[in-house]
Amino acid sequence: MAREGFCVWLTGLSGSGKTTIAAALELELRKLGLELAVFDGDAVRSRISSDLGFSRQDRDANVGRVAVLAADVVRKSGVAICALMSPYAGARQKARDVIGAERFVLVYVATPLRICELRDVKGLYAKARRGEIHHVVGIDDDYEAPEDADLRLDTSASTVEAEIQSILTVLGSRLVQ
Repeated sequence: MAREGFCVWLTGLSGSGKTTIAAALELELRKLGLELAVFDGDAVRSRISSDLGFSRQDRDANVGRVAVLAADVVRKSGVAICALMSPYAGARQKARDVIGAERFVLVYVATPLRICELRDVKGLYAKARRGEIHHVVGIDDDYEAPEDADLRLDTSASTVEAEIQSILTVLGSRLVQ
């Protein structure tokens, strides 16, 4: 019987560490010989969602597009790693439904906003605080922290290695049979 695919969905504020974790997880899973696709928020925005803005409706549409792509990977017994802010609970639930709840692992990268602001290489938080830009999640737009996460990580309080080990433990207990 063929191994089933699965999706690791990383959600959290900009600067929380989602992309770093996704890259490290990709390396670990490739060592296991798994076929995978990584969907990073910035790359997705520039490639397949460049027509979208940052309203709630557009953010939800972006999450929906990635969910469809990830579901295709999972159906083909692959691994989808999705590192998107995905700030709204409803859109994350729809992604879980599209991909399949039994194949979906939600990881909440719960790094505090003050740490995310220190890491802000794009300067988005500073611009939002000065009123130069709007719809910045965590400043003038809400982030709905998941209550249903399979795993909660705070990258200000642990190492990438420890975070990957935590994810692998959850994957081992939930998915790898």
